[in-house]
Amino acid sequence: MSPEGKTLLNIIILGLGFMVMFTAFGTCGNIEQTVIKSFNSTEFHGSGYTSMAIIYAVFSASNLIAPSVIAVIGPQLSLFFSGLVYSGYIAVFIHPYTSSFYTLSVLLGIAAAVLWTAQGNLLTINSKDSTIGRNSGIFWALMQFSLFFGNLYIYFAWRGKSHITSDFTVLSLVFLSYFFLQELLSVFSFGLCPSSLELTFYSGVYGTCLGAMTQFGHDAKGLIGLSGILIGVGEILGGGVFGILDKCNRFGRNPVVFLGLFTHIVAFYLIFLNIASDAPVAPEEGTQMQAFIQPSVTVALICSFLLGLGDSCFNTQLISIVGFLFRDDSASAFAVFKFVQKNVLNIFWGEKKL
Repeated sequence: MSPEGKTLLNIIILGLGFMVMFTAFGTCGNIEQTVIKSFNSTEFHGSGYTSMAIIYAVFSASNLIAPSVIAVIGPQLSLFFSGLVYSGYIAVFIHPYTSSFYTLSVLLGIAAAVLWTAQGNLLTINSKDSTIGRNSGIFWALMQFSLFFGNLYIYFAWRGKSHITSDFTVLSLVFLSYFFLQELLSVFSFGLCPSSLELTFYSGVYGTCLGAMTQFGHDAKGLIGLSGILIGVGEILGGGVFGILDKCNRFGRNPVVFLGLFTHIVAFYLIFLNIASDAPVAPEEGTQMQAFIQPSVTVALICSFLLGLGDSCFNTQLISIVGFLFRDDSASAFAVFKFVQKNVLNIFWGEKKL
C-alpha cells in the first residue's frame, strides 16, 4: 500500500473508532436529561444539564494541559485512556448515584480535552496541505454516523412511551464504547461561538424539547431518536459534500461557512416558532404550552436535519483551517481551539442550569 493509501486508511479507522464510541456517548448525552427526569429518586437527584455544565467547564480548563499529556504518552494511548473514561461515564447509568454521576462528569471533562486534542494531532499527522480538507470531511462524516445508529435504537425503543426508566441498554452502549478502544489501537502506522452554541443545543437541549412536547402525542419521546438520526443525516451529507469533494471547490471555504450560517438561521427561527419556550425545563409529563404556530412534527424534524447540515459546514472547515495553519504544532492548536469552543459551551450550560 502506498504511503498516501496508509494515511487515508488511518483517517478512516480514526473516523470509524469515533463513530463507534459516540454511538454510545452521543446517544447517552442526547437522552440523559429525559431519562434522568424519569428515574430521579431518593438515591439520585442528578441533572443532565448540570452534568454537561461540569463536563464543559472541566473540558475548557483541561485543554491547557492536554498537549502536555499527548507529548508524554502519545496520541494513541491518549485516545485509549480517554475512551476508558467515556465508557465509565456511560456505565454510571446502570445504577446511578449522584456522587458517581458528577465525579465521572469531572473525569470526562479531562478525558474529552485529551481525546479531541489527540484526534486533531492524528488528523494533522496523517494529512498534507492538499488532503487536510478531504480528510477532515471523511473523518467528520464517518463519526457522525454515530448519530444515526444510536438514535435509531432510541426511536424504536421509545415510540409510544411516556415514562422512561434507566434500563435503556446501557450495557450495550458500554460495549460499543469499549469496541472503540480496540479500533483505535490500530491507528497511525475564528467562527467558534456559533459552532459551540449550536453543538450544545442539538446535543442535549433540542431532543429534550421534542420529548417534552405533549402536542406531538404519545410518540414524542421516540422523536428524540428520530431527531438525532436526521441531525446525523445532515452531518454526514455535509461532511461528504464539503470534505470528500474538497478539491472540486474552486471558491474556497467562505461559501460553505455562509451556507452553514444560513441553514442555522432558518433552523433556529423555525424552532423558535414551533417549540414551546418552557420545553427544555418541562417536568416529566411534558409542557402544555404552545409557541407561535401549531406544533408540527415535520417542521421539528426538518430543523433537526438543518442543525446537522449547518454544524457540518462549520466543523469541517474549522478542523481543516486549524490543521492547515498549525501543522507544526497541531496538538497545541487544537487544544486552544477546543478551549475556546468549550468555554462558550460551558457558559450556555451554566445558564441552562440556572
